[in-house]
Amino acid sequence: MNVTDIKVFVPSKDYEISRSFYADIGFKPEFITDDLTLFQNGSCSLYLQRFYNQELADNFMLQICVSDIEEAFNICSSSEHKTRIAPIEQEVWGKVFYLWGPASELLHITEFSS
Repeated sequence: MNVTDIKVFVPSKDYEISRSFYADIGFKPEFITDDLTLFQNGSCSLYLQRFYNQELADNFMLQICVSDIEEAFNICSSSEHKTRIAPIEQEVWGKVFYLWGPASELLHITEFSS
């Protein structure tokens, strides 16, 4: 098997609010169906689905790697649809902050050290 790409299907409690959230933080939406939107940023993409299961959403995590964590933090801080955002933390491997989306999904926004 030669894997060329992996895309995750993100749950949404309120599909339209989640669509706005991912657009707010820099992903460009592409309509697929009434229940599925492809979001892209550069060569990275994810699917937002009109599906919600609280247990899944409460345990759903994504790591999003960025080149400039301060810029990412400023962009994410301005989203009115975020649930919560934690300050940037310095780790031995780089920097990270945590961002909770509208369905309580957890995004690890990460900048690795060079």
